Amino acid sequence: MRNVTGWAAHRQGGPLEPWNFTRRDLRGDDVAVRVDYCGVCATDNSAVAHGGEYPVVPGHEMVGEITAVGEAVTRFAVGDKVAVGNIIDSCGECPPCLAGRENLCLRFPTLTYGNTDPKDGMTTRGGYSSEYVLPEKFTYHLPEGLDPAGVAPLMCAGITTYVPLKRWGAAPGRRVGIVGMGGLGHLALKIAHHLGAEVVQFTRTAGKADEARALGADEVVLSTDEQQMAEQEGRFDLILDTVGSAHSLEPYLSALAVDGTLCVVGIPPEDFAVSPLSLIQGAKTLAGAGSGGTVETREMLDFCAEHGIVADVELMRADEVNVALDRLARNDVRYRFVLDMTAGDGAGDATNQLV
Repeated sequence: MRNVTGWAAHRQGGPLEPWNFTRRDLRGDDVAVRVDYCGVCATDNSAVAHGGEYPVVPGHEMVGEITAVGEAVTRFAVGDKVAVGNIIDSCGECPPCLAGRENLCLRFPTLTYGNTDPKDGMTTRGGYSSEYVLPEKFTYHLPEGLDPAGVAPLMCAGITTYVPLKRWGAAPGRRVGIVGMGGLGHLALKIAHHLGAEVVQFTRTAGKADEARALGADEVVLSTDEQQMAEQEGRFDLILDTVGSAHSLEPYLSALAVDGTLCVVGIPPEDFAVSPLSLIQGAKTLAGAGSGGTVETREMLDFCAEHGIVADVELMRADEVNVALDRLARNDVRYRFVLDMTAGDGAGDATNQLV
């Protein structure tokens, strides 16, 4: 077993504290990654509040360096810079897995943390830690020339928005709307712009208009302005909804053109209510998407490298993790927190526990 230091919540809603634990010895196809940077996702806050089995070590947006490889590893060597996302294994046998869409594994993929690894029964612990061990298949080369801290959020927010934008046709000659301009939304805006679409940013905050245009928006619509929203009727080929708080979908369904698609990637706390006629009139599609498989993730990283796309981040020390989670819960971030796992005090005071 490999000794690791990390940051864990030991009880529901409790603060993250330094914790010593163990990871498995490397299997033949495994790599060990020293975690240098880890993004802070809204899912991390949810896991701390509702994790189920504690201790919980969150974090699923990692960038770091290979420190060891299993005897069967062929794609990586010690010293390689890599990125790791929110899926670290799958059955490898079902149709989605065979198509490189492991996020849709019919047996459910193995998640980076808060999951049981079916191969050994151990609970997965996340990237708020000094090291991570996973199969090479779910490890990705860090693109050259990109800021590594800015790459970390691409492994969740980036792939979550890239996949539906590609699948539903963000491209030249198409008009795409982005709802929300947070961690997901600001990356969706950048990606849609570089895919060549005409991009319209929907926001509740008038003060974000200049920021949105700087990120690539051709137009900004204030979603709280009834007149502006009424003027959007029938305009959009695709709208990507990134909002994680309660809101109505009806105004955005109205804004779709005939055969248009509204794709939801944010996860609000309440169910949506949709009138059937909102879909029937105009032959509109209501869809959802989340994360991506190995093929799409490699494609996304290549695309971001080609266009110089990274997340706009606020870098914080590892021992500031509770500050980051608290500010994220208050939406006090532009646009993604990233923890420098090599900086900060506290790991030496960790409680020793073996799992």
